[in-house]
Amino acid sequence: MATVVLVAVMLAGIVALTPLADRWRVPYPVLLTMFGLLLPLVPGVPALRIEPEMILPLVLPPLLFAATQKATARDFRENARPILVLAVGLTTVTAAVVAVVAHAMGLAWGPAFVLGAVVSPPDPVAATAVARRLRLPGRLVTVLEGEGMFNDATALVLYKVAVGAVVAGGLSAASLGVSLVLAVVVGVGVGLAGGMLAQTAIARLHLAAPETTITLAVPFGVYLLADQLQGSGVLAVLVMGLYMRSFSHSALTSGGWLLGRAVWRYADYFITSLVFVFIGFELTAVLENAPLDARTLGLAGAVVGTLIVVRFAWLFPQVATSRVRHRRHPREATPVGARETAVTAWAGMRGVVTVATALALPAAVAGGASFPERHLIVFVGLSAVLVTLVAQGLTLAPLVRRLGVGSDVDVAREARRLRRRATAEALEMLRSDTDDVPDRVREAVVMQYRGYLAAQDALVTARHGADDDDQDAGDEQAVDDLLRRAAEVEREVVIAARRRGEVSPEAADEVLDDVESRAVRDSG
Repeated sequence: MATVVLVAVMLAGIVALTPLADRWRVPYPVLLTMFGLLLPLVPGVPALRIEPEMILPLVLPPLLFAATQKATARDFRENARPILVLAVGLTTVTAAVVAVVAHAMGLAWGPAFVLGAVVSPPDPVAATAVARRLRLPGRLVTVLEGEGMFNDATALVLYKVAVGAVVAGGLSAASLGVSLVLAVVVGVGVGLAGGMLAQTAIARLHLAAPETTITLAVPFGVYLLADQLQGSGVLAVLVMGLYMRSFSHSALTSGGWLLGRAVWRYADYFITSLVFVFIGFELTAVLENAPLDARTLGLAGAVVGTLIVVRFAWLFPQVATSRVRHRRHPREATPVGARETAVTAWAGMRGVVTVATALALPAAVAGGASFPERHLIVFVGLSAVLVTLVAQGLTLAPLVRRLGVGSDVDVAREARRLRRRATAEALEMLRSDTDDVPDRVREAVVMQYRGYLAAQDALVTARHGADDDDQDAGDEQAVDDLLRRAAEVEREVVIAARRRGEVSPEAADEVLDDVESRAVRDSG
């Protein structure tokens, strides 16, 4: 019962702190982490434990798949060089430099490399939350998101190899090379196969709930299968997610698209929130088992400092090199400026993957001995998350404002224009189509699209004024209020009819789905 109450309190804290984070303009992972630190200090709060071997398979597949649904493979192709420089180059260099620093401070090479792999990948959640709210340039957001996804693959391959070497007592260079190649080849292969199979299955269903169930199950399946075949489960999920994002939309029904989008947005938010709250609980447990001393604090401080310095030292020379290359090859993408580079360098907060890998460390090695320096690695890893989240997370937004790094892109305006263009081209097709369709059928569909297009134009004019009339400012608030009141009347009519038994619950829910979808669509 105590655990059930604790989970309820955690959920209540997550629900309460999320809107506060938006109101206070603070990345919500920062507030959730502080909440997780304070909650275990309350007398009577029980310990919260998850089996280490269950953490990665439960946490990573849904988070990785959700991340792939926010971008496209085209975005990553256009920014492949900076993403690879960060996700592969910087992650590998960071892991190596941290390992050298940790070894110089007394850790054996094996645990030192494990620690380097644990803290090497930045987390994109807090960075992109701030980036999107402050309208950073779209390319910069894409690079940060791409780094956040693909550096997980790099870091987890390094982590798997390093932990395997410590558990087995050693690993040869040949075995290391084979492990890396196998991880990439198997991960990509399983991901592509999983994406194709999922697309085929979805195309045969034509029902929203089963379609969404497949998208929920397949990420776990490809992750576990790739892992069993000695491949990278992370790469498998990323490849599968990007494949489905790029090619599977036509296989989905409209209801499946809306339901899946809602489910995955919630899964991403819920799992990420829980992981950040868990940080506080695990830090408390680590401190209870291994009290702090000068060596532990010194190593934690040295690792955090190394993470920050290495990121700056890697990024600015890379940007300078890209400028030289751009002068020689002008067709290449224009490199970002110094201000954007500074924001990217400071957006290196550690997060979910560092927490998951630290907590997933095995308790013992071959022969039954304890995993060397496990408590130290966990504490330093979680400390890196805490310090970077709080220090960098709270200062990223002021830095962005101070440097004046922003974008003029108006997402709402782009969406309105694209919606109108799609409707207009559909209407043109209906008018020019020469198929043998009865006139009454064609006229009915044309009338619906003509009315939809006229309604869009009228709403835009009412909200923002006529394009050719500078004096007509429009009244966005009045339009939204009137639409809201009209939608409320529709809801009341449908709910009252359902309550009185005038219609079946299924019919009422179908109409409510239409009302709510229209309310969301027309809200701006």
